[in-house]
Amino acid sequence: MIRRLFGRKARAKADKPPKCDDLLGMTIGPRPEGGCQQCLDAGDTWVHLRFCVTCNTIGCCEDSKNKHASKHAVSSGHPVVRTREPGEDWAWCYEHNMGMNLMPDDPRA
Repeated sequence: MIRRLFGRKARAKADKPPKCDDLLGMTIGPRPEGGCQQCLDAGDTWVHLRFCVTCNTIGCCEDSKNKHASKHAVSSGHPVVRTREPGEDWAWCYEHNMGMNLMPDDPRA
């Protein structure tokens, strides 16, 4: 089930909520290790980290100076990222400007 977290797009029809097929079926899974390599190479820091669900590239968030996660989404055509922050389990689609909380694969988890 998709629960809208941050979506800012206005609904076209009040009875039809926005939809993002890119987020369907996503569950909590392993997170890659490391930091934003582009920031590390430049000697910069970041606020939070995100990773691309297509290729596992780690980038800094929109609150960071360089916004490498969203730049990667645009340049690569990989619109969906997950948070790399401990204790957070959500995903975001840059293309549809929507997010969702992730559910474990095993409902007993």
